[in-house]
Amino acid sequence: MSTKKSSGTGSSSPRDDNSLKSGLDGVALPEEYHIGNDRKGADVTVGPAPLAAGVSSAEVDKAESALGSAVLRALKLRPPLPKDAPDAIATQPSIWDGDNIEELKAKYIRDDWENVEAFDPNFRWTVREEQQVRRKIDWKIMLWACVMFSALNIDRGNISNANSDGLLKDIHLTQADYNLGNTLSKLFFLIAELPSQLISKRVGPDRWIPIQVCIFSIISAAQFFLKGRASFLATRCLIALFQGGFIPDLILYLSYWYDGKHLPIRLAWFWMSSNICGIITDFLAVGFLKLRGFHGYEGWRWLFLFEGIITLAIGIASFFLMPTSPAKTKSKWLPKGYFNDREVKIIVNGVIRDDPNKGGMHNRQALTPRMIWDCILDYDMYPLYALGLLFGIPKYPVGNYLTLSFKELGFSTVQTNLLSIPYEVISIFTQFGITAISELANNRSFVASAEDWWLLPCFIPLVALPDPINPWTYFAIETVLLSYPYTHAIQVAWTSRNAGTVQNRSVSASLYNMFVQASAMIGANVYQASDKPRYKKANKGLIALLCFNVIILYPGTWAYYKWRNRTRERIWGAMSEEERQHYLKTTTDVGNKRLDFRFAA
Repeated sequence: MSTKKSSGTGSSSPRDDNSLKSGLDGVALPEEYHIGNDRKGADVTVGPAPLAAGVSSAEVDKAESALGSAVLRALKLRPPLPKDAPDAIATQPSIWDGDNIEELKAKYIRDDWENVEAFDPNFRWTVREEQQVRRKIDWKIMLWACVMFSALNIDRGNISNANSDGLLKDIHLTQADYNLGNTLSKLFFLIAELPSQLISKRVGPDRWIPIQVCIFSIISAAQFFLKGRASFLATRCLIALFQGGFIPDLILYLSYWYDGKHLPIRLAWFWMSSNICGIITDFLAVGFLKLRGFHGYEGWRWLFLFEGIITLAIGIASFFLMPTSPAKTKSKWLPKGYFNDREVKIIVNGVIRDDPNKGGMHNRQALTPRMIWDCILDYDMYPLYALGLLFGIPKYPVGNYLTLSFKELGFSTVQTNLLSIPYEVISIFTQFGITAISELANNRSFVASAEDWWLLPCFIPLVALPDPINPWTYFAIETVLLSYPYTHAIQVAWTSRNAGTVQNRSVSASLYNMFVQASAMIGANVYQASDKPRYKKANKGLIALLCFNVIILYPGTWAYYKWRNRTRERIWGAMSEEERQHYLKTTTDVGNKRLDFRFAA
């Protein structure tokens, strides 16, 4: 198959549209599938797919996501899959389909890469096989990742349930003490982000993540013995210290199992699991808090103890349930591993076709100071860091004070915890919906701003409604406000996509989350005792911030990345084919600094 000629803009096509639209026996196949030597009514022979040569991963990233295709078919906006499509070749086009394989291997693939034995540029697989393997990854890898994330959320979020049982009063804490505890928690979470990433890259996430879970679980359970301000602040700091870095560590780990098309929706499941966890823990809290008086102890003490034991069990199990990499899932307790040899090759080659840079770093290779410094200086990531800092500030004070506000309005301890459940349920649907819209629209900037657009009208009645506010009216407003479509998953995947290399992806994930934690630190101090009980001054400031975000920050980020792409397309378009080939073979530019890289906007 011949490669399409460059258009006037200088961009090259990643695939031959005519060959991709042709199908079996004249039946048209969806564009995301590529036809091999399939024969109706016979055994399928998986032959070489007709793929384009010299395609960059950035161009491949333009392909529509699997979720977007499914949504279009569900809405009857695209013809349903023909019955023969599962036997089509699923191998996506990439740079590995040219004639310079050995040069590319030398450039992208490390000899000690943990998946090197499964890498094969000529390997092909069918749609049916890819779907089956992806389902196995979902059940064996992604599901447990969500369980571990739930452990983190249980131990960092149960302070809210404890507040509904009078924690602050029992150990003689003021609102200022509570704000300080939340601030220190976010600070230590932030401080631990990058060091945790460095440790993870050195010892491997399959070892470091279980260690983290076990340590913060023990500290969380030790909150049973809280006595006063000093012990409260100390445990807040220590729990955060060992939770910091957990999220980027786990996301980087997941990026070795999924390609760029399928990771975002899995990240939506990942964050959705925190909502499911919140629902479960709210119900558990109702039971644990009823133990007040058991052996003379308050209910919140039993809450901390039992939930810490639950998460510790998850941490111990994680040592046995987190394989090192797709090619290394066999162990003494699982001699056959999670996948057979062919399935391993499908995983490894699918990921490396989507992003060749993932073969350039060993899973246990430490990041050097120079690597870290180069990543910090990557100014193209700064707009995303600004989003991480500012987009979430308004939601934190409302969430932090939800149970305290309900108690002040006269709701009982049981009512307070049960009234925290509705927004968790609604959030599951809003988050899934916004992630689906993001993949369908192939847009991140404007879709990601949906969270702040949702919050903006909800803050207005908090300022405008007169005193005294009806408790059920306040509950309704807060429930709608906290049911916002959580776009953090979109922005994390966006950061990963625009980073360009594994090294930059590691550091940028930490830096982005550090800015998010800085945002939470600011949010933890927005509501002050002098502004009680309606916090109208603070809410007016939050309205102004939301207006800045949706009118200036998000559109400005979109405009910046569009400008960067146009600049590169102009340079690329002015080059001859020989100049392009020379650049690709000789350039020292890496990741998002390459001329053939295109930023997601």
